[in-house]
Amino acid sequence: MGVVDKIRAIEEEMARTQKNKATEYHLGLLKGKLARYRQQLLADEAGSSSGGGTGFEVAKSGDARAVLIGYPSVGKSSLLGKITTTKSEIAHYAFTTLTSVPGVLKYQGAEIQIVDLPGIIYGASQGKGRGRQVVSTARTADLIIMILDATKSEHQRESLEKELEAVGIRLNKEKPNIYYKKKETGGIKITFTSPARSNLTEDAIKLLLKDYKVHNAEVLVRDERCTMDDFIDVLNEQHCNYIKCLYVYNKIDAVSLEEVDRLAREPNTVVMSCEMDLGLDDVVEEIWYQLNLNRVFTKKRGIKPDFSDPLVVRSNSTIGDLCHSIHRDFKDKFKYALVWGSSAKHSPQKCGLNHKIDDEDVVSLFTK
Repeated sequence: MGVVDKIRAIEEEMARTQKNKATEYHLGLLKGKLARYRQQLLADEAGSSSGGGTGFEVAKSGDARAVLIGYPSVGKSSLLGKITTTKSEIAHYAFTTLTSVPGVLKYQGAEIQIVDLPGIIYGASQGKGRGRQVVSTARTADLIIMILDATKSEHQRESLEKELEAVGIRLNKEKPNIYYKKKETGGIKITFTSPARSNLTEDAIKLLLKDYKVHNAEVLVRDERCTMDDFIDVLNEQHCNYIKCLYVYNKIDAVSLEEVDRLAREPNTVVMSCEMDLGLDDVVEEIWYQLNLNRVFTKKRGIKPDFSDPLVVRSNSTIGDLCHSIHRDFKDKFKYALVWGSSAKHSPQKCGLNHKIDDEDVVSLFTK
């Protein structure tokens, strides 16, 4: 029995099993097995695709990367053409885009790489339509932009989320607050900082560890809301990616105003019509907001900073990160920095490498 057949058999067994207190541990074990087989499937895909042929991955560039993902003919290529200078092939039939098409969105002084992925089909996570390669490319993104047809939105969104979930992509979720360390000796040590309020009990953890053939480990559950699914993710941590997702509903000109209003009020959501050029500025602004990038202006002694050419860094970056973005050896020559802006207690503030910088700070760097 192949890996895909094993996955299908487990999914069928899970569908047959009633969900109640008596079966939750059994279902948890099945989910653990399912996660392992899906990892194996992705590893096999990576091995087989490395030998040659047309790849979907493109080299990462710019200050951040966002990928466009969705079913065929929802408007991904149209959006790429509207917000970047890249023209992806557009037509009124499915599978116009057959490989990844990168473009660059220039906004607020930043260069954001936008990658148009080929349209995927139902069952993509199990390899239909070479879907595993397409969906797995989304792992490299700082932001997933899910393009949905406003006339079919609910069904498309649910099925796409399932496809991404199946390959270990967790949308708009934080990493589970669970400490886990595999050890050589000492048995299983499990600690809860507060009483569990979910199905993640000490017995459940022991069952999962036994199924994963782990006999010595330390587990600390810091959040009472953590579930068995969360612990399975922790056990498969290297295969799980926690990525922000922006839901973009296209073709709003084809639905009622009431429906447009309902969709626009959902979290992490923006509405648009590529064909009628409606809402495109909102999409770009929301991409910038979701990426949460900081613009930092550098200043030389005695010269005003150039506010038209910022350095763009990730949120929570430090002076050290800024030095590294200039040149990887710059840290070695660093002496101190003067900082003006909201991160400074007074202007200017003399700072070291560990000082966290805010958006629109002005920084003057001094070397030894």
